[in-house]
Amino acid sequence: MSEFLDLHGRTSKALRALADAAMRRHGLHVGQNYLLAVLWERDGRTPGDVAAALNVTTPTVVKMADRMTTAGLLTRRRDDRDHRLVRLWLTDAGRALQEPVEAERRLIEERVTADLTEPERASLLSALAKVHRTASGLLSEPVDQGRPAGA
Repeated sequence: MSEFLDLHGRTSKALRALADAAMRRHGLHVGQNYLLAVLWERDGRTPGDVAAALNVTTPTVVKMADRMTTAGLLTRRRDDRDHRLVRLWLTDAGRALQEPVEAERRLIEERVTADLTEPERASLLSALAKVHRTASGLLSEPVDQGRPAGA
């Protein structure tokens, strides 16, 4: 296995476990903080808009929104102009989670990067941003069935 992919995968799993444990302390399930973050940025998005922002499918967002609506974090309302569209809106409880959730995420980031110098942190963020851009670009390329993996 590729050293980069192996290390990145193991690191991602460890970070995800830390973040998930932190979010559970606020009553959130896996990934719900990401949906909230999209709505904190701009409330009233459609499930399709949220799915595109999170790079997941619309049914994934709908299922998550169902659970979050039941928990009192979101409401759904038909669009005022196009009644075919449903929009997701934060409740007061959903808005109230912004500060504690963002504080938890900052704390995790500070703790996992505590052994890095400031230049190392900056370099890591820059390198990860480049890898993310490249990977995102590759996701949008058409799949060539005849091309060998890694070619």
